[in-house]
Amino acid sequence: MKINKYVEDLKNKSAAELSEELVAAKKELFNLRFQNATNQLDNTSRIKEVRKNIARIQTIITAKANAAK
Repeated sequence: MKINKYVEDLKNKSAAELSEELVAAKKELFNLRFQNATNQLDNTSRIKEVRKNIARIQTIITAKANAAK
């Protein structure tokens, strides 16, 4: 249910908001990878979660672009 709510929130956002969300997620992923490399990351499953969120955002951006054509 939590993931479905997140996806619905993404679908309601504009293209600009989705782009901002994508940039924020990529920055978070970079920071998580950096923490993991320096052995400061406690919750390593967060990396997998953020990667999936990036894929979800990109999928919705692509779907909106195709719908606009």
